Amino acid sequence: MISYIKGTVEDIGDDYFVLESHDIGYRIFAPGSVLNRLPAKGTEIKVHTYFKVSEDAIQLYGFLDKETKNLFLMLLSVNSVGPKAALSILSVFSAEDVRFAIVSGDSKTISRAPGIGTKTAQRIILDLKDKLDAAEVVEDKLSGGVSTDIPTGTPSVKTDAIAALTALGYSQTDAYKAVSKATITESTTVEDLLKEALKELAFI
Repeated sequence: MISYIKGTVEDIGDDYFVLESHDIGYRIFAPGSVLNRLPAKGTEIKVHTYFKVSEDAIQLYGFLDKETKNLFLMLLSVNSVGPKAALSILSVFSAEDVRFAIVSGDSKTISRAPGIGTKTAQRIILDLKDKLDAAEVVEDKLSGGVSTDIPTGTPSVKTDAIAALTALGYSQTDAYKAVSKATITESTTVEDLLKEALKELAFI
């Protein structure tokens, strides 16, 4: 019913913010990842919204980009996952991290979100894995945040290092994070990358 709203940020709460548009203040619920990125009060922004009507409440949920909103809707399509659970997941992880965890079958990472148990995380993966383009998600994840100065041959080194880390028992998501933080040059080998990544994993 309401696809998006343009207005000014008037207030920010623990799990919501108020957006004023044409003299109407909209109370919009949002994940922590959105609330933390909101600009200063009085700033005009565009918010992509989802309007939910239930027997006991009428609520608006807001996101700063369509991708996060679409993932929120996908999470709601999973049996037993309501707005509260979906917001919990998106408060802890970025949309990119959630998609990557889903396509890699990483229920351990998803279950880190408050209120999300192992069974729910596994159900999310089972229901949504086939709805995502795994190749596209993994490619975006591996190339995201990489400097253009890094040689084109390094993605295979990163892929091999991630595979080795997951074989050692680390989750796909943690393995990616560790590898993405490591310094990669043209001469970097898989072994070199693994050593750096293992140091990073000690702090995750």
